[in-house]
Amino acid sequence: MKISARSITVKLKGFRCAYGCFIRGLTFVRVELGPMAAIDQSLVQIDFPPETRNPGAIERARRFSQVVWLAARVYVGYKSAQLRKRMGARDPDEIFRRQDLRAAQALRKTALRLEGLLIKASQFIATRADVLPDEWVVTLSGMHDRVPARPFAMIREQIERELGKPLTETFSEFDPTPLASASLAQVHRATLRDGRRCAVKVQYPGIDGIVRADLRNMLFVLRILAKLEPDFDFTIIAREALKYIPMELDFVHEAENSATMRRNFATDPDVVVPEVYREYTTRRVLTMELLEGIKVTDIAAIERAGIDKHAVAQKLVDIFCEQILRDGFFHADPHPGNILVQPGPRVVLLDFGLAKDFPPAFRDGIVRLTFAILSGNRDAMVAAFTELGFRTRDGSPDTLLALAEGFLGSTVKRGKAYADKELIQEFSEELPKKLKRNPVVEVPGDVLLVSRVMGLLSGLGKSLDSRVDLFSTIMPYAQRLLMAQGAK
Repeated sequence: MKISARSITVKLKGFRCAYGCFIRGLTFVRVELGPMAAIDQSLVQIDFPPETRNPGAIERARRFSQVVWLAARVYVGYKSAQLRKRMGARDPDEIFRRQDLRAAQALRKTALRLEGLLIKASQFIATRADVLPDEWVVTLSGMHDRVPARPFAMIREQIERELGKPLTETFSEFDPTPLASASLAQVHRATLRDGRRCAVKVQYPGIDGIVRADLRNMLFVLRILAKLEPDFDFTIIAREALKYIPMELDFVHEAENSATMRRNFATDPDVVVPEVYREYTTRRVLTMELLEGIKVTDIAAIERAGIDKHAVAQKLVDIFCEQILRDGFFHADPHPGNILVQPGPRVVLLDFGLAKDFPPAFRDGIVRLTFAILSGNRDAMVAAFTELGFRTRDGSPDTLLALAEGFLGSTVKRGKAYADKELIQEFSEELPKKLKRNPVVEVPGDVLLVSRVMGLLSGLGKSLDSRVDLFSTIMPYAQRLLMAQGAK
């Protein structure tokens, strides 16, 4: 699938703005699509289940008003801080630090009150320790798996409705206190009647309708923001979110993804994927093998267990090289709540609601692009970008070469294990100039997911104090795969 528009501009730029999640160097995609009605029509076509019911009118109005009020508070706060800086405030960094904290606290408070999609937005922000202020990361870091749980009576009713029998006929033991609770579901420890210990993931009743309503509310806010700040039009992000959210609400789809990932790593003893018990899995209940481990960002617990955090960082890079470059099937949501660490180190991968497989031609194109960037072959970089579907307005290579630097090149050249704030700031100053002269007008949609994964891994690399040599790690994969392509 390709995302085409009259003008698409990809920007990395430090800017404090509404929702805070694009602060200091996150990747922006600016899209000029003409009338907003065209965007709305494309959003309506996203495939939510036919039985999805919207919340009642009063609940929709409550959610809408609180999302708009949150956006207004955050936006006005940052504009005020910018104004004070222009007026010569003595300590502008402290002013922005306080605003970062206020904005993050406001988002956390509203997300916990409304739950739904704002929880997912908060989870994403909290993963970006590589580029976001500590005030945002620390404030939102508990949102990965410590969201207030739903009452057990509601969860029990959902399980019995989905499995078609009383809870006690399926499970000999069931802990009413959840192991983890997140934006769409919560997980409980249980034991099946045959003695197998399991984790049961239960989708919140009515969450699909709430998510659809939240997406519409966020789109409205983004439309207003686009009018206030024309250089920061985030509607394409809303489109991408809508496209993948229904996948996360279908646990049968997640079970299939989990089985694929388990097969792909069956010969690697250091990668663990839980077995799904399909006979006890439906669209809204997922029953799987119970696996224990330490949350990947709990550095103190990792060190107490005698696990080398640098080895964990290396293993994570290896795992995702294999997923993207070898298998063409990857976990597209590797936030800290989805990755556990066991002694070895062994890495436990969880939650495959958002997993993506590439067409073979696209995976081959990513391999060629990666090899070209690592080897510094400018002609090959341009050719690979073109084969993947990138197009610029006048066809000159400068913009594509600049994108290559942002994709991987600068990080490798500097010998860094992740894209830190200094590198992103430097890149932010150069890329917009090239994009203004020769904007990108077509970009393959799958690249956005790959970029998101790279961002999440970069954040984890910062948390783990990664010392991975990206060149020596990635180059062997690219070389082997290029040789395999040549042999076909």
